[in-house]
Amino acid sequence: MKRAILAIAGTISGLVLLLGFKTHPAGQAAGGVTDTSTGTAAGPSPGVTSGNGSSGTRTVQGSSIDTQWGPVQLQVTLTHGKITKVTALRLPDGNQRDREINDFAVPRLTQEALSAQSARIDAVSGATYTSEGYIRSLQSALDKARS
Repeated sequence: MKRAILAIAGTISGLVLLLGFKTHPAGQAAGGVTDTSTGTAAGPSPGVTSGNGSSGTRTVQGSSIDTQWGPVQLQVTLTHGKITKVTALRLPDGNQRDREINDFAVPRLTQEALSAQSARIDAVSGATYTSEGYIRSLQSALDKARS
C-alpha cells in the first residue's frame, strides 16, 4: 500500500513539474547565454549602418551570441523593410566538426529566415547551439532595424 502511495505521489509530482516547464521563445535570452552588442560608433543605434537612402536598403549587425561552441553573429540586409540577405559574421570554428555543422546548417537557417521574413524559424537538427545563436542574433538585428 505504501509503495502505491509513493508511486502515485511521484507521478503527480513529475506531472506538475513537466506541466510547469516553460521554454524561452526565440529571441529571448536563456540562462547562461550572454548577449554582447557590437556595432559601429556612428548611426542611429549600435550595429546599424544606413545604406542607400533612395533604395531603402539598410544593413544591420546583430548581437554576438555566445554559445557553448563559440560566438554567432549575423549581419542582415533589409530593403524596404524586407530581409534580402543574411550574412554570418562569426560562427563557431574551433574544429573541423564546427565547420561541417556550419556548412550544413547556416544555408538552411538563412533560407528559412528569408522565407519567414523573421527570426521565427526552426532550429536545424544536429546544430542546436548554432541554430539558437543564429536565431537570437537575427532577432537582435531585426530589433535594431526597427528602433
